[in-house]
Amino acid sequence: MPAPIGHLRHVLTGRIAPLSRPGASSAIDKKPVAGPVAIEALGLFGDEQADRRVHGGPDKAVLLYSIDHYAAWRTELGPLPRLNRPGAFGENLAVAGLSESDVCLGDRWRVGKQVTLEITQGRQPCWKLADRFDVPDMVQRVHATLRTGWYARVLKPGSVAVGDSLTCLARPHPRWPIRRLTALLYHESASIGDLASALTLPLPDGWRRRIAARLGWTETTDTTDDLRIHGPMTR
Repeated sequence: MPAPIGHLRHVLTGRIAPLSRPGASSAIDKKPVAGPVAIEALGLFGDEQADRRVHGGPDKAVLLYSIDHYAAWRTELGPLPRLNRPGAFGENLAVAGLSESDVCLGDRWRVGKQVTLEITQGRQPCWKLADRFDVPDMVQRVHATLRTGWYARVLKPGSVAVGDSLTCLARPHPRWPIRRLTALLYHESASIGDLASALTLPLPDGWRRRIAARLGWTETTDTTDDLRIHGPMTR
């Protein structure tokens, strides 16, 4: 039997609420839920997304984040109130024992006894994270550290609860942890060979376009994600 690779420390959901920017709203303020929580194809029961163009949907049904990162953020940012409880990064599942270096694209995980998730992509934070922390360069900090979190689709629905184990059932792309993939978008040291290899993976369309843009030594701007990628690349 496969051995557990981590466990759930918190299960969180959020409701849509206004942000500081006029007219903007988000459900990024996730709060812990006691007891079992149902997970279906579009995410956790009781969880909301304000802008479904860029959040939610079957390929971003569940956002996972390592609770182990919180200590590093407190060291770098100081004693921010946001870091005193889980959900600071808008995560649905706060996991322990895992980071972006341990999670690969396409991983299939069993969560508890019922749910099966498939890892689809790393999280690309937008301006709402800076708004939430009141740290203007928060998005750039996440990019630089690659402590992004990651998304999953739901292959088998069911219920999850705090303390559930995470077990990797399959790892089709063991050479491609989320940290390595995300570095291709944000770090100038990405090589042409790595970029070309990444394009053979089952990437989301947005990631594929951005990586292809880097291979073409071009610049592309995605105002939805507040992401800008520059070339030329090192060979």
